[in-house]
Amino acid sequence: MKQKKSRILLFILCSATVMLQAQTKYPVIVIETNYGTMKAMLYDDTPVHNDHYLKLIRQGYFNGTLFHRVVKNFVIQGGAQDSRNAPAGAQIGGGRTDMELMPEFRENRFHKKGALAAPRKANNENPRKKSDASQFYIVHGRVYTRGRLDSTEMSVNVPIRNGLIRTHYVPHKEELARLKQSDPRGFNNLLDSLLGVVDSLYSVAPGRFFFPEGLKDAYTTLGGAHHLDGEYTVFGEITEGLDVIDKIAALVVDGNSRPQKDAKIVRMYTEP
Repeated sequence: MKQKKSRILLFILCSATVMLQAQTKYPVIVIETNYGTMKAMLYDDTPVHNDHYLKLIRQGYFNGTLFHRVVKNFVIQGGAQDSRNAPAGAQIGGGRTDMELMPEFRENRFHKKGALAAPRKANNENPRKKSDASQFYIVHGRVYTRGRLDSTEMSVNVPIRNGLIRTHYVPHKEELARLKQSDPRGFNNLLDSLLGVVDSLYSVAPGRFFFPEGLKDAYTTLGGAHHLDGEYTVFGEITEGLDVIDKIAALVVDGNSRPQKDAKIVRMYTEP
């Protein structure tokens, strides 16, 4: 009986932990489109973006606008004011400099499928990577293999480690060669010492890159667009209606990535 009570208590504690993690101080966002409805949660750790977008949503700012830029296996982008009632074939999607926000990059917020994020101008115009918060995008993305993600890490980290080896190991190669012939114990001691220095410096080397915990699982199952991480602010995610993203991403587009058949944001609002 005591063991059963312990199991029940453990279940309650685990359930409470899951509920706590899922809680957010922000309301659920509903995005009604002519291809279906999506619901999104906003992250508590990106308050500047969330407060701004909530204000626009409550003003009806995005109602009647289009997903004007649709790139399959990448993103669907919408909300631009010049897309409302835009004639067929018109080039649309202009941003607003009066709605730029400083970035809120968070390592645990990444571009998995369904990520809700803010676009921005290119680095040459916008070195501080400020968001153009007059519109938004949702990630469609693609599924990656684990090997592809491992290779991405290696492409960054191997050159860093090789540089440390050239600096701290290569100058001692001749000495190591002599010791290997005349003093095996001395050889092993020096080799361990040099590699220890390399390992120690590598562990704190700036520029090393590893995907955050859980990210590889998301990218190899749900999919996403990992090359956007750390470049654009992700402030929420779609929790219901991922199939709507698929429908919009599958639309035929023109040379400007605008769907030939409008994908309209009928309205956006918060759940009561």
